Order: sequence, then C-alpha cells, then structure tokens
Amino acid sequence: MSLLFKAIIGAAVVIVIALLSKSRLYYIAGLVPLFPTFGLIAHYIVGNERGIEALRTTLIFGLWAIIPYIIYLLSLFVLVGCLRLPYALLSATACWCVAAWLLIVLWRRWYSM
Repeated sequence: MSLLFKAIIGAAVVIVIALLSKSRLYYIAGLVPLFPTFGLIAHYIVGNERGIEALRTTLIFGLWAIIPYIIYLLSLFVLVGCLRLPYALLSATACWCVAAWLLIVLWRRWYSM
C-alpha cells in the first residue's frame, strides 16, 4: 500500500470524526477511532510479510493493547472533572503511554520465554 493511500485513509477518518462531533450523534465520534482502519493495514502487512504465525501473535498482542486504551478513557473520564481539557487530555495520554510501555515490557518478558 502506498504512503499516500494510508494518508488519505487517515484524513478521511479525521473528517468523519469532525463531522460526527458537530452532529446530534456526537458520541459516535468516540467509536470511529476504534474502527480498525490502521489495524487492517497493520494486519495485512504483518500477515503478508511475516506470515500467519506472526499475524496471530500480533492479534493476541492487539487484544492486550486494549488495556492502555481503557486506562486512557478511564483516566480522561476522571481528569475532565478536575482539570482543564488540554491538561486532562495530556495527562490521560501520559497514562496511556505508561500503560503501553508497561504492556510492551511485560509482553517482551513473557513472550521471550
């Protein structure tokens, strides 16, 4: 897949989120990022270049990767009540980064056994 095609997909997702956030169905904007746009690309590339076993490993890791996103959502839910929005978003993103780093460290320790 060309880099331009990937950029077009990303831009389309951003446009859909922006349009939904201005509509009566604004809450659906929270569902759009979970559409597996980039997952489809990643899974195709891994499956095509590394094989089915590598793809299965990637899929299992992807299941665990939901945890940092849940931590992001929960921390943002709490933080928007006590911080201004930019600080809450930044802090929740930091929580995601810590959780993602911890996931990678634990995965490498567990998977390398």
